[in-house]
Amino acid sequence: MVNSDLGNIRPIGIEDEMKASYLDYAMSVIVARALPDVRDGLKPVQRRILYAMHDQGMRPTSSYKKSARLVGEVLGKYHPHGDQSVYDAQVRMAQPFSLRYPLVDGQGNYGSVDGDPPAAMRYTECRLSSVTEMILGDIDRDTVDWGENFDQSLKEPTVLPARLPALLVNGASGIAVGMATNIPPHNVSEICDAVVHLIGKPDATVDDLMQFVTGPDFPTGAHIWGQEGIRNAYVTGRGRVMVQASHVVEDIARQERKRLVFTEIPFQVNKANLVAKIADLLKNRKVEGVSEVRDESDRKGMRIVLELRRGAHVPVVLNNLYKQTNLRTAFSVNMIALVDGTPRVLTLKQALRHYIDFRVEVVRRRAEFDLKKAKARLHVLEGLRVAIDNLDRVIELIRASADVESARTTLMMEFALSEIQAQAILDMQLRRLAALEREKIENEYNELIGLVAELEALLADSAKVLGVVRTETRELKRKYGDDRRTEIHPEELGEWRREDTEPHEDVVITLSRNGYVKRVKLDTYKKQHRGGRGVRGQRMTKEDDVTPHLQIADTHDYLLFFTDRGRVFASRVFELPADQSRNSRGTPVQNLGFNMEPREQVQAVVAVSSYLEDTYLVMATRQGQVKRMHLPLLRNMNRSGLRCFNLKGEDGLIGAVLADDDEDIILVSKEGMSIRFNSSEVRSRQRAAGGMKGMALQSKDEIVSMNVVDDEGYLLIVSQKGYGKLSLLRHYTQQRRGGKGLITLKVTTKTGKVADSAVVSEDIRADSKGKLVLVSEKAQVIRTNLGEIRSTGRIAQGVKIQVPDAGDRISAIRVIAERREAGAVIDPSFLEGVNRESEEFDGSDDT
Repeated sequence: MVNSDLGNIRPIGIEDEMKASYLDYAMSVIVARALPDVRDGLKPVQRRILYAMHDQGMRPTSSYKKSARLVGEVLGKYHPHGDQSVYDAQVRMAQPFSLRYPLVDGQGNYGSVDGDPPAAMRYTECRLSSVTEMILGDIDRDTVDWGENFDQSLKEPTVLPARLPALLVNGASGIAVGMATNIPPHNVSEICDAVVHLIGKPDATVDDLMQFVTGPDFPTGAHIWGQEGIRNAYVTGRGRVMVQASHVVEDIARQERKRLVFTEIPFQVNKANLVAKIADLLKNRKVEGVSEVRDESDRKGMRIVLELRRGAHVPVVLNNLYKQTNLRTAFSVNMIALVDGTPRVLTLKQALRHYIDFRVEVVRRRAEFDLKKAKARLHVLEGLRVAIDNLDRVIELIRASADVESARTTLMMEFALSEIQAQAILDMQLRRLAALEREKIENEYNELIGLVAELEALLADSAKVLGVVRTETRELKRKYGDDRRTEIHPEELGEWRREDTEPHEDVVITLSRNGYVKRVKLDTYKKQHRGGRGVRGQRMTKEDDVTPHLQIADTHDYLLFFTDRGRVFASRVFELPADQSRNSRGTPVQNLGFNMEPREQVQAVVAVSSYLEDTYLVMATRQGQVKRMHLPLLRNMNRSGLRCFNLKGEDGLIGAVLADDDEDIILVSKEGMSIRFNSSEVRSRQRAAGGMKGMALQSKDEIVSMNVVDDEGYLLIVSQKGYGKLSLLRHYTQQRRGGKGLITLKVTTKTGKVADSAVVSEDIRADSKGKLVLVSEKAQVIRTNLGEIRSTGRIAQGVKIQVPDAGDRISAIRVIAERREAGAVIDPSFLEGVNRESEEFDGSDDT
């Protein structure tokens, strides 16, 4: 101890003082501020507000009173903290979008779901809501303990005798020190049913209780997806519940458009901020397909309207919004409440069990209070009965007494009465001596005899006490039960995948010889008439770069890139850069993450809807080798690619197609030869095996294309100088694999050599919507109508389709057809350890 001018000073370690003071602060916040009590579900400030309103007579049937008056009452008597914190707590209890069952009936501006602040407390008014009767009822019947207020001048209840299971019904949220609670609201009907069930079956499991309590029921409605998070919360006290906004799709018939309207949003989401976020996404083009967003909410309900553009994909728009906004949120459940003054993590069953135990205590204490009161009244009535039976003698004794004290003493001695009974006789009014009043006393006496017996029997039997709790719970449900607002879907929402936010669109994939790839919407290329010069489809980086590869696919397809070295790489179409301009150069294919070797070039691009489709890949090389393999063998491909063809010498892969067992393949050479054979003649082989002879070629000739045959269709041949012709495929007779084939185009100096070929169905040829796309080596692109190309004989020259510029040549063609219908999909487990190949193959030619 040190003496100084300031008095006695005791040195202490700052570490010790910080520990002690912080612990005191932490316990104060945990016990007296942030966490609710498991019994009445209220925090101290909420409990004090409700009791102060009860004490002031602010009943549901009384007139409204100023909020400022209530706040002053609470501050002055029970809660010595900031006035704004008290007012904020009162406001929240009055907001129908914050509490499932509001405890305060507010009048005036109490804020909104847009985050608007409430009016100042001097303007708003309030009173207790009707449901609060189920919380404050019986508080004057010694049902709860009372404690001193902050200055020991008044008593306040330590807990309210809540018949309403407010902890689960209205939920709670609060941040304490080192812990936080976040309990979702529930439907009172479901909670009451669960309470009744648990009373009857104390050994009920959480799964049993979930037959009644299906999940949280938020005041703002919306939808909950998945039951795993709900069950985790109920079993462990912690879980994650996915909440998603409710929407309807309205058709705008005259404009052939749709309107997306959100009518409910997740709990605790600020609507104004949500609308602003959506507007920002539209402005920055992060959500496509929406032209406008506006808030049409009014007193009738919520209405957030999104005007969709014509042709917009509603599921894709929704998925983009759910991913990037709070239209879908995760409610993290952390069911922590005070149990005997100590924070505890509660399961659903534990929370219900504590509520039932508390209600048993309330009913028992209420019965004891009523019994004590009834016995006291019975004691008085017994004295009055004695007085009435001996009325003349009582009057005589009172008249003979000198004062009240002597009269009381005389009566006690004469009739063996207690002081209370004697005083009651002296206080009795003369009108009670009338015959009717005497009968009322007798009736009251008999009723109290029955009540005392009933209360004693109740207190002697715990089953009867539970029966009262059960009856009162059922009465609570009957009076305040309502329908669920939040709809629960058992399906779980998986992790976000990119395809969930990508629309299905037909796009044109172009790949230059120097490896620049891009995708452009198909409608970017307008139809031109036969003989046109085309429009630029890709800007070349070098003068010697050309565009030999063009593929039309859906954005959700898988693209298989086959290289000249017999390797294959894969990418989803939507992973390719989405270029808006026709003449942009695109992105180097290596930027897709492919582990390609130096000078390795892509020679074929195939689009598939699934790796597990039960079909086959047929590949061909420049020197006429062909190979067939089962498509699912590529299912485990990564960015390093896979070896798909064991090539020999200077040979290189030129094409790949999908073909079933019963389909024919046609190969076309640069010198105008072709051969048609059944794909089953090519045995299915291992992924890294070599090929077998498909066509015998003349000197300097090479294969330029391969297609799957349509017997009712045509073979379209296009030469390097823009000449094209259609020939019926039935004129191409089926031959044995490995032959020399038939002439399909008479190659001349005028026509140039064969550039590419394609198979055209009769339906596509008859269509007039521009079904043919041609690309030149200098990236000129033309889309034209196949109906303008006449059908000719097998060896005819054809007509001019596109006029290449000087020094330019046609490099590739593609027919815009209906997307190939995917075949049956194989169960991947069936493929594990199963060799789908007909035989092992060492890569040598099979002639």
